[in-house]
Amino acid sequence: MGDNALLMKEEVEIKLALPETAVRAFLRHPLLRDAERLPTRRLSNLYYDTPGLDLHRQGIALRTRRQGRARLQTVKCAGTAGGGLSQRPEWEQPFGGRFDFAGIDDEAVRAALERHRVQDHLEPAFETVFTRRCWRLAPARGPSVLLMLDRGWIDADGRRETISEIEIEIELERGKVGVLFGLARALAADLPVQAEILSKAERGYRLRRNAPPVPVKAAPSPLLPAHTPLEAFRRITAACLAQFQANALGAGEANPEFVHQMRVALRRLRSALRTFRPALPQGFEAAVVPPLRALAATLGQARDWDVLAEDIVAPVRQAFPDDARLAALAAAVEHRRRAAHLAVQEALAERPLVLALLDFSARLHRIADAPADEALADFAHRRLGRLRRKALALAKKAQDRDPARLHALRIGIKRLRYAIEFFAPLCRERGVRDTLATLTALQDSLGALNDLARAGPLLAQCMDDDPALREAVALAGGWHGPRHAALQKLTFQGLRRLKKLTRFRKE
Repeated sequence: MGDNALLMKEEVEIKLALPETAVRAFLRHPLLRDAERLPTRRLSNLYYDTPGLDLHRQGIALRTRRQGRARLQTVKCAGTAGGGLSQRPEWEQPFGGRFDFAGIDDEAVRAALERHRVQDHLEPAFETVFTRRCWRLAPARGPSVLLMLDRGWIDADGRRETISEIEIEIELERGKVGVLFGLARALAADLPVQAEILSKAERGYRLRRNAPPVPVKAAPSPLLPAHTPLEAFRRITAACLAQFQANALGAGEANPEFVHQMRVALRRLRSALRTFRPALPQGFEAAVVPPLRALAATLGQARDWDVLAEDIVAPVRQAFPDDARLAALAAAVEHRRRAAHLAVQEALAERPLVLALLDFSARLHRIADAPADEALADFAHRRLGRLRRKALALAKKAQDRDPARLHALRIGIKRLRYAIEFFAPLCRERGVRDTLATLTALQDSLGALNDLARAGPLLAQCMDDDPALREAVALAGGWHGPRHAALQKLTFQGLRRLKKLTRFRKE
């Protein structure tokens, strides 16, 4: 390459967050014994953006890197991510003091960088400085892989955050992604690592904005009519994993919405497994569901205590602010709520779960995309029709208001709703919008009824044979009586609307 040659490549890597306390154990890991040790480098990277962070909003990262006497310009774009694996394009070239974007072969990226309001207002946004220790591994089967240990910091506006992470990187054209997952699992089996879903650039932007993690809701469906059912499944489940991992970043925060959205992500993932079951390889679902089921139970317990504290006890306390019995009940509920959230944090850090999530992602990438027996739109129409018929059958059984049947109906409604959201790009927009509104309203009223039903056993755990607490529980139950009646009325109005759902029509 000449002095100004630009190198475009696709970066494919898995990042693992490594606690500082585990660095020595990593350096003694068997994987490194036969690896080729490469020179240690100190890397100083300065990221640029406009004062309004225009590049960041478009998913573009621009940096210069100083490595010894050499300076490089790098442009990276947001790519695909899931289960710790990230794939994204990048363009790298020598930097002579002025930015040069002429060689970037993606027209949209080049145009975004060359706009006058962007290029004329670029300024340093944050800096990363770290030491990189690097090894080249040659697995028994597969291509060589770079394994890197980065330790240093991110600095933005005087705020500093530590970097301690392992990167396992392979160039896409030189080998299969499965090699990365195999190495990541080998490390996760012996070290207290976690999949690191944020790049250094993303962490730098968060530090620059001084922005704490925020709960992440499900993204719109990424499906296109040209996708096969298996490709559709891969994209949907990767999005579910990404939502789960993004919310896991806030598991230690006080906001209960993080736990709720983690739970939603797992429910959507399990719904995707059921919806796409006919297209999946034999044994796939049985291999991945058990660890997810255990985690879902832990999240469910925390969510139950959150709902009890905020939706059941808090309104009654607000109605009777001077009642000491209710204050004692609220304190007892909060004590168990904190314990349930601590259990979530512990579950997320457990090694078997880290391995299970890596295994799930590896299985997703191993699925062979064989020629489909039917088009995705036909597959979606068939599966949505089945879920609709099942929901209507459950609604008919629930007319007797039996709590168990209402609970089964709520699950059926939720599965139908998630499947419609998955396949929404393939269906007529107005029909999807109206159907989802009906299902959401019914799911909400059924969910609130279920919350009231579950509140009794949970409150019983808080009483401890204390007469004052028993009185507080009785007071709370009586206060919610009219609400229970109103929710039942809403539910049966929703059941009547459910009967009128039309069959799904392809776009």
